[in-house]
Amino acid sequence: MFEYVDPFVGSGASDLPSPHGLAATWWSPKPQIGNTHPSATYPFGMVSAGAYSGAYPTGYGLYELNTEGVPPRMYEELIASGFTHFHQSGTGAIRKYYNYFRVTPMLEPLDALGSTWQLLDEVAEPGYYAATLSSGIRCEVTVGPRSAVHRYTFPEHHDARIVIDLSLGGLQIPYGATVPLRALLETVGPGAAQAEVVLEGAPLAVRMECDSPGFHQLLWYDRRLVPGGTRLDFDRIRPTTLRPFGLMWRGPTQAGQVVELRFGFSLRGVGQATENLRTDCGTGAYRFDARRSDTAAVWREHLDTVAVDTGSDSRRRVFSTALYHSLIKPCFASGESPFWPSDGPFVFDICTMWDIYRTQLPLITALFPERAVELANALLSICEEEGNLPIGYRMAKGADRFSRQGSALAHTFLADLCQLGMPGIDWEWALCHLDADLRRSYGEEYLLHGITHPVTHTLDLSVGYRSTAVVARHLGDNRHAEQLEALATRWVNAYDPATGLLVDSTFYEGGRWNYSFRLLPDMATRIGLAGGDERFVSLLDAFFGYGADPVKPPGERPGLEELAAGSALNRFEGLNNEPDLEAPWAYHYAGRPDRTAEVVHAAVNNQFGLGRGGLPGNDDSGGLSSWYVWASLGLFPIAGQSRYLLNAPSFSEARLTIGGRDLEIETIGFVEPEPEGPASYVQSASFNGQPLARSWLSAQELHAGGRLVVTLGPEPSGWGHDHRPDALRSNTRQASPEMLSSTAL
Repeated sequence: MFEYVDPFVGSGASDLPSPHGLAATWWSPKPQIGNTHPSATYPFGMVSAGAYSGAYPTGYGLYELNTEGVPPRMYEELIASGFTHFHQSGTGAIRKYYNYFRVTPMLEPLDALGSTWQLLDEVAEPGYYAATLSSGIRCEVTVGPRSAVHRYTFPEHHDARIVIDLSLGGLQIPYGATVPLRALLETVGPGAAQAEVVLEGAPLAVRMECDSPGFHQLLWYDRRLVPGGTRLDFDRIRPTTLRPFGLMWRGPTQAGQVVELRFGFSLRGVGQATENLRTDCGTGAYRFDARRSDTAAVWREHLDTVAVDTGSDSRRRVFSTALYHSLIKPCFASGESPFWPSDGPFVFDICTMWDIYRTQLPLITALFPERAVELANALLSICEEEGNLPIGYRMAKGADRFSRQGSALAHTFLADLCQLGMPGIDWEWALCHLDADLRRSYGEEYLLHGITHPVTHTLDLSVGYRSTAVVARHLGDNRHAEQLEALATRWVNAYDPATGLLVDSTFYEGGRWNYSFRLLPDMATRIGLAGGDERFVSLLDAFFGYGADPVKPPGERPGLEELAAGSALNRFEGLNNEPDLEAPWAYHYAGRPDRTAEVVHAAVNNQFGLGRGGLPGNDDSGGLSSWYVWASLGLFPIAGQSRYLLNAPSFSEARLTIGGRDLEIETIGFVEPEPEGPASYVQSASFNGQPLARSWLSAQELHAGGRLVVTLGPEPSGWGHDHRPDALRSNTRQASPEMLSSTAL
C-alpha cells in the first residue's frame, strides 16, 4: 500500500469530475479543498516537516483564508520561504499553533530572509518530502516520532547559508501569525545549538545539530549578525516588540555539496529534546538516509494493516492515500505533557473530535487497539488535570475551547473500548470522569430542562449518558447505570413529531436536516417519531436528492444569497462536511439497506479522486478519509454502540488486521464500480460459514476475525429488511454461530 500513497491528494482546491446521479444533487457549503499537505509525517507522530508558503490553513500551498466555497488564491504558483515543522492535517482554522522553526537554505544575504522561491520537482511519499527551490538548492526532509532531519544540496556558491528563524509561526494571513511570548536560544558547541520558545502557552524545546564542514555558526537578531554571541534571551515579547531572531550556518559550497540539519523536539525542555533526537536518529553525522528508511518501514507496517484487491490502479491509490491520511493524527507524545508532571500518555492535535469520533477513532480502535487504549488514557489524564474530557486538544493549554461544536464525544470512544473488553484502562477512574463531564457546560441545562440548545448537544449528551451507562454496567454498578439510562432517553425532546426532524434551533456548520438522521441507540423509537418506516424513508430520500435536479455548488467568495439558497435545499452535504457523515446508514434501521448502497456508491465513486483536488472538502484530521476507508470496505462503525453496519463493498476482496486478528472480506458477483454506473446490492451474507440475515455485526464478532462473504447483485433484495439493527446492548458476550441469523446479540 505504501507505494500507492499520494500525499499531495487534497492539498489543492477540489477538482473532481462532474458528479453523476445522486451525487449531482448534493450541495457543498464548506471550503471545497481537502486542506491536507504533502509534508513528511510519521504515523501518529509528534512532528511533520515540509515547505512553507504561509498559505491557509497548513502553511503549504496557494490559498487565502476561506470558510466556504472555492478557496481564493493567495499565490499563482507553488512557492516557499523555507521549511517548517508541526502542521495540522485537513482541518480549518487551527492556524496559529503550527509551522514553527522555519529553516531557509539561501544564497542571498540575510536581509533577504522571508523571500520566496518557486517549488520545482516536488516529490512526496509517507515520511519524506523533497523539492528544488528556483535558487537551485535541492531540499529534502524526513521525520521521526519526535525529530526532523533536513538535507540540502547546494550549487557552487561563495557564501551559502542555512538560516533558522525561531520567531516565526502560524500563517502569512491577516492576524494569523504566532508571536512568541518568550524565548531562549544558545549555542552549545560547533554545529550544535538548543532553544526553548514559548508559543501561546506551549513551551517547545529543540536541539539542533548541523553537519556542515567549513561552515561558520552564528546567531542573528533583527536580520543582523551577533558577532561572537552565544546566547539570545527574550522575555515578555509582544507584537510591537518582536524582531526576527535565530541562528545560521554559512560558508562556501561546491556544486553538489550536502548539508544536513537535525532537530529533536520536546515539550519538556532541551534535555528531553536532546534525548529524543538521540532516540530517533542515533549519534554521528549524516543520519538522513537511516531516518528516512526507518520511517518508511513504520509507515509500511501501518499501511499493511489493510489490503484491497482491485484491477483499478487509481482506486487502489485513492484508498491507500485515504488510509494514510487517517493515520497522521492525533499526535502521540507519551511523557511530553508540559502542563503536568506525569510520564504517562499525552496526546495532542485532537483538533476536531466532532469530526473524528464517528470514523477515525473506531478505525484506530480496530487497526491499532494499543494506540486506542493509550489515547483513552491520555483523554482521562487531560480530564484529571484540566477538569473535562476534551472536544479538541492542541499543543496549547485548554481542553474546552471547542465546546460549542459538541458535547460528550469522548464517551462514545470509551464505551466502545469498554464493550470490547480492552485491557489497560482503569474503568472505575474512567466512570468518575465520564459521569462528571456530562454535568458541565450544556449538560446543566440538559439536566434541568431535558433539552439544551443548540439542540445537537441534546443528542450528544443523550448518547453520552448511554455510553457512560455501559461503563457503569461493566463495573456492576447497576443502580448508577439505570439512572444514566433514564437520563439518556431525553433525546426524544429534540425531535418534532410533526416534521420528523429536529426542533428549531441553531446548528453548527449545517442545518437541522443534516443533524436529523444521526444513528441513535434507539432508532426504532426515532423512526416512530418520524411517523414510521415509510415516512422516515421519504425524509431520507428527500435529503439525499432522490428525484431532485442537479445543483450548482458555491463558487469563489459566495454571497449570502447564494449560500442561503443552497442551505434552503436541506440537502446532504456530499462529504464536503461532517455533520451528516453517518446519515446514509440510517436507511438500515428502516429495513432499506438497498438505499444505503445507492448513496454510498454515489459518494465513494464521485466524491474522491487523485491529484491535489481529489477530496470534496476538509479532511479534518482524517475524519473524512476514515469515512472512505470504512465505506469502501462495506462497513460502518456506530460510535458508542460497538457495532458495524454492513453494505456492499467497493472492492472484490479486502483483508484487515482488526483487533490483532485477520478479517477477510470477500464478495461473490462483484462488478467493478464506476461513477456513472449502477450500485451493487447485497443479496446475502455469511460470517465464518454461517448465514447472516441481519445487516450488522457486533464489534466483538468483527474483532475476533474470520471471513465475511457478501453476495452482490444488480437489483435490491430482501436482505436486511426484517433483521434490522436494534438498540444498544450493554453485555459484551461473544455471539455463537446459532445467533448469527438473529436480530439481537
